[in-house]
Amino acid sequence: MSLKTESAWRWGYVACVWAVIFAGSHFYWAVGGDVGLSVSAGRQLADARPLWFVLVGLWGVGALCLVGALLAWLLAQSRAPSKPARRILRYLGWGVSCILLTRGIVVEFLLLTDVTHLDTSVSAGQRFWTLALWNPWFIAGGLAFGMSALEVRRRDRSSLLRSDPR
Repeated sequence: MSLKTESAWRWGYVACVWAVIFAGSHFYWAVGGDVGLSVSAGRQLADARPLWFVLVGLWGVGALCLVGALLAWLLAQSRAPSKPARRILRYLGWGVSCILLTRGIVVEFLLLTDVTHLDTSVSAGQRFWTLALWNPWFIAGGLAFGMSALEVRRRDRSSLLRSDPR
């Protein structure tokens, strides 16, 4: 087994664990946990917990994270059923990577530059934890999914080269 194949498995599993941890935090908040919610969603939303927020923002995001974990696990597998299936998985991995990286980097930029003047709606604690934990967490997930997709591409290319009869 080559080092590249092994690293593909690692990145896929890193992305899978990332998504499961993120899902777990949302499910924890959905069932009533409050540690970290106010600095993630804001004090008003965390205290009020409107039904739409619990259903969509907590249960929904948690479920979406589990779908992401499944995608990451599939990216980590050494063999997908067919070339089109691997291509679809790879594109989905790239898509998740772009969404997570964009979310992490854009929010980080907005908070650091204060171009939107969020001082009145974002508390100092929420700003700190978003800059120090939440945005880097999104960026880490984006990098893990991106590396997983990249490794699937490398794996496909190396298998194509091995099967070339020249």
